[in-house]
Amino acid sequence: MYTTIYFVRHAESPYIENEERTRGLSNKGQRDSIKVKELLINEGIDVFVSSPYERAKATIQQLANDCSADILIEEDLRERAIGDFTNWDFKEAKRKVYEDVHFTFPNGESSHQAQNRARACIEKILIHHQGKRIVIGTHGDIMTLMMNHFDAEYDYDFWMSSTMPDIYKLNFEELELCDVIRMWS
Repeated sequence: MYTTIYFVRHAESPYIENEERTRGLSNKGQRDSIKVKELLINEGIDVFVSSPYERAKATIQQLANDCSADILIEEDLRERAIGDFTNWDFKEAKRKVYEDVHFTFPNGESSHQAQNRARACIEKILIHHQGKRIVIGTHGDIMTLMMNHFDAEYDYDFWMSSTMPDIYKLNFEELELCDVIRMWS
């Protein structure tokens, strides 16, 4: 019996400096959260988990509401803080931390550090909710790092190709990834 995780990358959220944890969804993001609900409503979701960031939680909130379920908040699923990358282009800074997993910008978190904290959280979820269908409200970077732990093909190029929102269905046998299906198009 599979344990299924649906990683739901958050919908569009306007960038507001110093409001990383509290910024919500744009109007388009709110409309897309309804599409997320429509795509997943018949999947038989048992458990809802989210990053503590409002945009991740808001993207799955309507689905959770329609399933009469609470959303469990996991601090270790928060987005990776890339740190102070002054004088770097954003995408080049991201490429740097993917290509050198131990590299850290000042006040940031390396890919290795972020992946380890998120991996431990995902493994705990897989063990505790074995055989269940679990929606996880997440972020592009930390989602990529979690998927990369199970399969190295999920890297910087994958991160670049993902959209807001995005949905990936991962089937596991215990802690082994069996397959991945992209559900958002």
